[in-house]
Amino acid sequence: MAEKINNKATGKPAGAPSARTQAAHPKRQQQGKTQASVGSTSSSHRRQYPANKPAAASAENVKVGDRIIVTIKRIGINGEGVGYYRRKAVFIDGALTDEVIKAKVTRVEPGYLNAEILEIEKLSPERQEPPCPVYGICGGCQLQHMTYGAQLQAKEEIVRESFRRYARLEELPLRPMIGMDNPWGYRNKAQLQAGREGEDIIAGLYAAGSHRLIDISGCPIQHPVVNRVIEQVKEVMEELDIPVYNERTREGAVRTIVARVGQTSGKVQLTFITSTDRLPDSRRVVEKIRDRLPMVTTIAHNIHKGKSPLVFGNKTVVLWGADQLEESLGDVKFALSPRAFFQLNPEQTVKLYNAVQEAAGLTGSELVVDAYCGTGTIGLWLAPFAYEVRGIELIPEAVLDARDNAKSSGVDNARFYEGRAEQLLPDWVSNGIRPDVVVVDPPRTGCERPLLDAIVRSKPKRLVYVSCNPATLAKDCQVLLSGGYKIEWVQPVDMFPQTSHVECCALIVRSKE
Repeated sequence: MAEKINNKATGKPAGAPSARTQAAHPKRQQQGKTQASVGSTSSSHRRQYPANKPAAASAENVKVGDRIIVTIKRIGINGEGVGYYRRKAVFIDGALTDEVIKAKVTRVEPGYLNAEILEIEKLSPERQEPPCPVYGICGGCQLQHMTYGAQLQAKEEIVRESFRRYARLEELPLRPMIGMDNPWGYRNKAQLQAGREGEDIIAGLYAAGSHRLIDISGCPIQHPVVNRVIEQVKEVMEELDIPVYNERTREGAVRTIVARVGQTSGKVQLTFITSTDRLPDSRRVVEKIRDRLPMVTTIAHNIHKGKSPLVFGNKTVVLWGADQLEESLGDVKFALSPRAFFQLNPEQTVKLYNAVQEAAGLTGSELVVDAYCGTGTIGLWLAPFAYEVRGIELIPEAVLDARDNAKSSGVDNARFYEGRAEQLLPDWVSNGIRPDVVVVDPPRTGCERPLLDAIVRSKPKRLVYVSCNPATLAKDCQVLLSGGYKIEWVQPVDMFPQTSHVECCALIVRSKE
C-alpha cells in the first residue's frame, strides 16, 4: 500500500508518522508543546499570569492573546486536553484531565478556542516526565507526558465520546482497552527523512509547521534493532560522504532511509530512497553495511524523483540479499517486498485479530467477505475457521501480495479480487452469493457510503468493523444502526502506545430482517 510522509493522523497507522498531527477539530492546527510549558512546575518553569490583561467576560468576546483559566475535562482524539471556557470548547496541547490550566488563546473560531499552556495551577497525578528528549518538538507521539494506565483510560473515553457525538449513543457496550505489557520499542519499521544538521547527517521527522528536521534515530517507540541500523547507516553515509537530498535546492541523493525488522526472524530489510537513478557509491555502502550489521539481509534502492508526498517511488532494485523479508502472524506467513505494507506492531496485531476472530463467530460453514482486504492479513487469519473467504481490494499490487501470502501459508479457501467492494458485493448477492460475515478494515476516513448501503442490502448476519479512527467508526455505525443492525460490543486495542491513536474491533449484528 502507498504510504505518505507527514500523514501521521492518518493514518493509521501504516507508514511513517508526520511530525505533527491535525487536532481534534478538522480546521484546527495543533500548537507545539514544550517541556517548560507542560512538564515541570518548578519556579523556573512557571510563568506569571499577567494581571493587566484579564480574560473576556464572555467567550464570544475572547481574542487571540487573551489569558483564560480552564479545567480540563477529557483528552481529545489527537491527545490534546479539552476543557470549556464559558461553555465554549478549548483545546490545549499537553494538558491532562482534571488539570487547571492558565492558558493563552492562540486561535478563535465560532465553535472553539485553541490555547497554549502558560502555567499548570493544579497538576494531574498522572503526569510524568516524557522519557524522549525531543518529545516536545517531534510530534510523532502525543501522550508520553501521561502514565500508561492513564493513556489506556483516556483512549477508552475517546471511543465513548466519539459514539456520544457521532452516533448519539450514551450507553456503549465497550470492553476494557487491551494494552501492552511493555509499551515501548514496538514499531518494527522506521521511515525517516535524511538531512543534515551542520556537518552531521540526521534522520527523522519535520517539526510542527516547519521544514526543520528533528533527528529521531534513537526513538524509544522504535524497535531497538531498527534504531541500531539507522544509527549505523548514518555513520556509513558520513564516512563515504553520500550526498543527502536537499528539498530547497533539489540537490543530493538520499531522501529517506527505511528499515524494517522481522518479529520472528530478527532479520532486517533496509531500503535507501533516492532522488537519483543510482545510489552513490552503492558497492561500498553495501560492503560496510554487511560488515557492521549482520542482521541486515536485504539492501534495496528505491527511486523517487518527483514531488509526490508518497514515500516510495515506483521502481525498486535489490542491491544485495533477499528480495523479500519473511514474517508471520500466528500461523499466517508473509513475504514482504520493500514497498509491502505490514502491521507496525505485530504483538498487538495478534490481539486485535483474535478479537476479529471472536467477533466473526465462525463454525467452518460461513462465507466471509473481507471488503478492504489489503494484503490479506485478516482474511488469511480467518480462513482456517471459515468455509470460504473472499477478499476485495482496489490496489492491484496488494491483491497479488494477498494471493502470494495465501500460497505461502498453505491457505486454499481464500480468494482475492481486484475491484471496489461496493460494486463487487452487490454483484455477488445478485448472483446468489450471500456472505454470512462481512469484515471491513477501512482507512481513517471510514467506509464509503455506497459500501455501507451494499452491506445493509446484502444482510450479513455479522459485520466485523476494524477501525483506526473512533470518529468515523461511530459515524458509520449510525448508518448501520438505522439499517437494521445493532452493536454487540466494541473492543479497543492499544496498537500505538504513547500516541493518541485508538484501534477498535466492533461486532455489529443484524437485529431485524
